[in-house]
Amino acid sequence: MRTEEMALLTHDTLLLPEGRLEIRVVDPAYLSIIAEVLKQHYPLVFGVSKANSQPPCYEMATQCEIIDFNQLDDDSLGIVLEGKQRVKILSAAQRRDGVWISRTLACNNWQQEPIIGEFELISAALEQFYEVNPDLFGLYENDIHLEDATWVSQRWLEVLPLYNKDKLRLMNQPNCHKTMNFVLELIKSHASAIS
Repeated sequence: MRTEEMALLTHDTLLLPEGRLEIRVVDPAYLSIIAEVLKQHYPLVFGVSKANSQPPCYEMATQCEIIDFNQLDDDSLGIVLEGKQRVKILSAAQRRDGVWISRTLACNNWQQEPIIGEFELISAALEQFYEVNPDLFGLYENDIHLEDATWVSQRWLEVLPLYNKDKLRLMNQPNCHKTMNFVLELIKSHASAIS
């Protein structure tokens, strides 16, 4: 198993393979590491922040690519990240400028599988969620896969208001089935509470 050094960005938001997220970068050290990533000096990994921890994130993270960037009104940099590959953070060291460089090991991504039967409800609910959150929907343009159970499950994990440790417990499963069941039960219990 080959490990790889990657520049580490941490945030309180989860990003999974094929997911997209826009973040704001203000810190000059992180602006400089973004430049290094764009020059292909390092691959980039995105981890969920974990307070008072070394490394400063949970061990499961996502290698990602910068697919867009722009200068924001306050002169900070907005970057759009797209998740590519699940990785495990084995260790991390902080450079003098404060940027973290991590040693990672690639993990298996969940395999695509069709949404069938009652699980089509979680796909329809995600579509509605995007309709009321057009900024999030806009990140995907025409790259939405509501027919793929893995894609839909991962998008729900990114947006559900759960504790990160609970999201990561679901993310650490070998496939999307537990997440699909969890989201379906949430939707059903919400629907029965309303009716």
